[in-house]
Amino acid sequence: MSTNAIAAGRHAAPTFYCRQEPPLHNGTLLGFWIYLMSDCFIFASLFVANAVLGSHYAGGPTGSQVFDLTGLAWNTALLLVSSVTFGFAMLQMGRGNKSAMLGWLAVAGILAAAFVGLEIHEFIDMIGQGAGPGRSAFLSSFFALVGTHGLHVTFGTLWLIVLMVQLNRYGITQENIRRLRCLSMFWHFLDLVWVGVFSYVYLIGVLR
Repeated sequence: MSTNAIAAGRHAAPTFYCRQEPPLHNGTLLGFWIYLMSDCFIFASLFVANAVLGSHYAGGPTGSQVFDLTGLAWNTALLLVSSVTFGFAMLQMGRGNKSAMLGWLAVAGILAAAFVGLEIHEFIDMIGQGAGPGRSAFLSSFFALVGTHGLHVTFGTLWLIVLMVQLNRYGITQENIRRLRCLSMFWHFLDLVWVGVFSYVYLIGVLR
């Protein structure tokens, strides 16, 4: 190969293989449903682990000794209200009102960030009391399940921020509508998981 040909290859325009957006109505949403089903298996495994190990205290603290149900009630309210405000944002998206939609999304993001903040505070408080994840099988399963949910909420909040920037810059386009619908499914899915965590891990954990 000549020197000129090599130089021409170096300056050639890059080839992009994804030249168009995925199908707007079916493909992405179906793929995202499949992803959520895989997440269901992850959380189901963690729930089963908690069901099996939830009473193995190894002489350590029990759920009734470490769980703060008052703080938990506030935390649960924050997450559920964020889901409601996300629904308001979707309604405004349907009306084409970008400003109101971004406002409701911002409220949902702030509430979710507050939820994560309270959850981190709960973890730090428990570890400070000697109830860290290594203390017993019960606490290991608790931190694994609740921590995994908290990570999902954190990533969902970051995703929301990125999407808000795109919505503010490009408006309510078909691509952004598709992305927002995926995030909406993810948001409400996490709320459903949290209802299970609240009912089973915390409430039943206190009664054990």
